[in-house]
Amino acid sequence: MRWVSTTDSSTRCLRSTPPEPTRRRLLAGVLAAGLLAARPVWAQQTRAELTQLRLEATDDGIYLSAAVRFELPAAVSDVLDKGIALHFVAEAELFRERWYWTDQRIGQATRYMRLAYQPLMRRWRLNVSPTPITPLASSVMLGQHFDTLEEALDALRRIGRMRLADVGDVGEGGSHPVVFRFRLDTSQLPRPFQIGLVGQSDWNVSVERSTRLPLEPAR
Repeated sequence: MRWVSTTDSSTRCLRSTPPEPTRRRLLAGVLAAGLLAARPVWAQQTRAELTQLRLEATDDGIYLSAAVRFELPAAVSDVLDKGIALHFVAEAELFRERWYWTDQRIGQATRYMRLAYQPLMRRWRLNVSPTPITPLASSVMLGQHFDTLEEALDALRRIGRMRLADVGDVGEGGSHPVVFRFRLDTSQLPRPFQIGLVGQSDWNVSVERSTRLPLEPAR
């Protein structure tokens, strides 16, 4: 499996030079168009960094642990302060290498996280679930409370023990193809916020890596 990361036109020349105010407006329009054209490049910038990725073998399965470094932009923090929850998603995939065909996926796991401020308690709550966290969905969730936002973010940045496969599904020795993704899920925001986020790079909190990892014993 391979991991990856002329036309001609002519216009007529104007016979007269536009007045000075008109020329200034035209120049301003050109500059504005240049800035708008550059915005998609900024929007592609990633505001998260993967600092640790570890594949572990235990008696009951193969687990992936990760650590992500990121800071919330001011615009995102403001939404939290208004009582609107933020949702994050971590995804991992484990593959078996095959020389005669594309690699076979032997395991995957997804973790959903919801971060919200509780004004009555003046505390931050982080929920973690293996299924999407929605108002209508009933799922088994783990919940933790924190006194500060930074404490809650520290817990959210550590993605521990995502079970990917049974021990017998992975061969001994060598390294194994792995894909890990982490992102802020803006699709869970209220609809008015989603409409206003188009083209805003502040909300692009994500990271993805495809790599090969050795199978390490559990600590």
